[in-house]
Amino acid sequence: MPDRNQERLATELSATVAQLMRHLRAASPEGELTPSQRSVAGRIAHDGPATIAALARAELVRPQSMRLTVGALEERGILARSPHPTDGRQVVFSLTDEGRRMIDRLRQAKRNWLAVAIADRLTPEEQQTLTAATGLIQRLVQERSEVSA
Repeated sequence: MPDRNQERLATELSATVAQLMRHLRAASPEGELTPSQRSVAGRIAHDGPATIAALARAELVRPQSMRLTVGALEERGILARSPHPTDGRQVVFSLTDEGRRMIDRLRQAKRNWLAVAIADRLTPEEQQTLTAATGLIQRLVQERSEVSA
């Protein structure tokens, strides 16, 4: 059972990570995409082509909601549909070339903002501390199966 200090640290870390994520989203040049559209495009970029049902499960939304999100991305030329390789009743969605360029721009803008913030606001010693803290945070978010393996 966590003690009060651990609970306080968890609360502060959670709030700080949320604030960092808001700053990273704000640094993105693709302001006209909704957070759910960014998430879906990023998921497809990372995991590869997917069906509406698979995306809905991964994003924890209903398929009807995912259809709207995917439809908006398809309309903008970010996603393209193609026949499912084994089930002719389904379609899979993948990133277009424009979608890949958009994801690259989003990621680069976020990295640039964060790199400049680190360089401008942290001393070299603080940057070393942040490096160590990043390793600790990575350990916190590892899946249990990875930890026990």
